[in-house]
Amino acid sequence: MLSKAAFVVLTMLTLTGAGSYFVLSDPAPQGIKPTAPSEGHSEAHAHDHDGEGKTAGADPHEHAKKDEPAEGASHSEAIKIDPGAARALHIDVLDAGSGTIRQTIDVNGRLTLDQTTTAEVKARFPGVIRSVVQQPGDVVQAGETLATIESNDSLQVYPVKSPVAGTVISRTTNVGELAGDGALFVVADLSKLWVELFVFARDGNKVKAGQPVRVRRLDDTAEADATLTLILPTADPSSQTIIARASLANAEGLWRSGMTVRAAIAHAETTVPVAVRSQAIQRVDGVNVVFVQTAEDTYQAQPIEIGISDGTWTEVRAGLTAGQRYVAANSFILKAEMGKAGAEDDH
Repeated sequence: MLSKAAFVVLTMLTLTGAGSYFVLSDPAPQGIKPTAPSEGHSEAHAHDHDGEGKTAGADPHEHAKKDEPAEGASHSEAIKIDPGAARALHIDVLDAGSGTIRQTIDVNGRLTLDQTTTAEVKARFPGVIRSVVQQPGDVVQAGETLATIESNDSLQVYPVKSPVAGTVISRTTNVGELAGDGALFVVADLSKLWVELFVFARDGNKVKAGQPVRVRRLDDTAEADATLTLILPTADPSSQTIIARASLANAEGLWRSGMTVRAAIAHAETTVPVAVRSQAIQRVDGVNVVFVQTAEDTYQAQPIEIGISDGTWTEVRAGLTAGQRYVAANSFILKAEMGKAGAEDDH
């Protein structure tokens, strides 16, 4: 944790043919230290004097012009953070380089049970339910007894067993009821689910089996990768969308059948000369910036021009070159320090 907010003055200057950059001023709070300021600004003001010591040709407006820094001048100061503190804050740094950006189609979808590992369990013979052993939510193994039934023909009691391993999803019977042709239980393996994605007809020719998909929960607390396995040959009659299906691993149980999700289907890929992690990019005063590492303990905000993005990687068209080291994770910490300094400076 940074012990004291850095007083940072953020000034946008425009360089001819080089975009714009920020000037950072930091009065060296504890744990975050500025680099030494540049000595490039001259205080010299020439005055011509006559032989009697009087100023000749002195123009107060001319003095004012000489006091102003030249257009495009820079005396930038950068934030310094001890390497140990940076590690504790999980400020991860990567080398900028070429990357592959996926062109995606954003769609909505829903999670459903994987029908290949879901079973509707019925009675083998009609009869009376004598016991119900398992309840919804119980995890069972293949061959485990779910209930017992007394056959109407033989009056013998026989077990109803689960044909698959999984979780009991539903139970539709009680002790004393008659078992007929309907399903008594539904058992499903929840370690894998189906994702049904609704693709608009205009994008139908872009999606194909085998394409990667990034699936996100609506609350953005979980996301996972999946692969399209099937494009249904018919359209949904109510929405007139094409249904694309993907298989989603769910070993940790983060996903539930019935959930509405968002997804990005990658239908093409583009390689760009310079790309950065999308989470590295921060917005400061309406400008996209990344924090570059100029020394082991020194970071500085650098404006960039961004291009295409797939949410994970973003193209950088200007402002950053391959090989430059930038803060790829938790760059918001540096932005927050700049925001604190700006708020304090207003007072």
